[in-house]
Amino acid sequence: MSEWIQTRKDVPSGTIILNRPDRKNALNRGMILELQQAFDDFLQERTVKAVILTAGGDIFSAGSDIQEISDTAQTTDFFQVWHDESRELKTLIETILRFPKPVISGINGPVMGTGLAIMLATDIVVASENAAIAFPESRLGLSSGMTAPLMSFRIGTGVASSVLLSAKSVDASAASGLNLFHETVADDLLWVRCQELAVDCSKGARESHQLTKQMINETIGETMLTQLSIGAANTAAARTTGAAKEGIAAFLEKREPDWDSMPRG
Repeated sequence: MSEWIQTRKDVPSGTIILNRPDRKNALNRGMILELQQAFDDFLQERTVKAVILTAGGDIFSAGSDIQEISDTAQTTDFFQVWHDESRELKTLIETILRFPKPVISGINGPVMGTGLAIMLATDIVVASENAAIAFPESRLGLSSGMTAPLMSFRIGTGVASSVLLSAKSVDASAASGLNLFHETVADDLLWVRCQELAVDCSKGARESHQLTKQMINETIGETMLTQLSIGAANTAAARTTGAAKEGIAAFLEKREPDWDSMPRG
């Protein structure tokens, strides 16, 4: 893999590591494509019975790469690029949901936006004591189009609307209370605990895991998969708005966005 995505195999697990700590593991288009490739590779590894997804540094992911979004906005084919990127992200999320082997998230620090959507697609979430979740989209003029269906599926629409609209941060204890984190462990035990769970999972039949995930994510979650398609279009469209232009500019300029100065549509 590239410098942005690293993989390792520790039978019975395979580990995928987000490795862009200098950019807070912000997810650009290249990383999304490389994550897809990493899952495709581990699908073919017969000795890998479960996949662990974690990150280098002290942040799991700051979400989408805002600088890349801003740079793309200056190009002539920006909407097509954003449309393709949203479609590729949806493909990655569906790959994780349909993956026939258990996928375990090792959340080593804060996780936001797109990173949160990827986490919610995994089957088991283990977090370090320093982990937290945040929902910055509304403060950037963007959409939680990919996160909202997954969060609503996992914990219900009432709680999802509360945290998504308020854009509040939720610490590890509160995230555990919302069942977003299934376990919380000391920072230095995070991967070890994920590996223990991978060993537990390896004692089950792959066919059983696949059928269980199909029942949960494709049968019970049938409408969620449809909602993800709508969410992908919603995500791309939101980036074209005046709100996104102001929110992203404010973020990059390290100031508060001035929503009141925008024309009302």
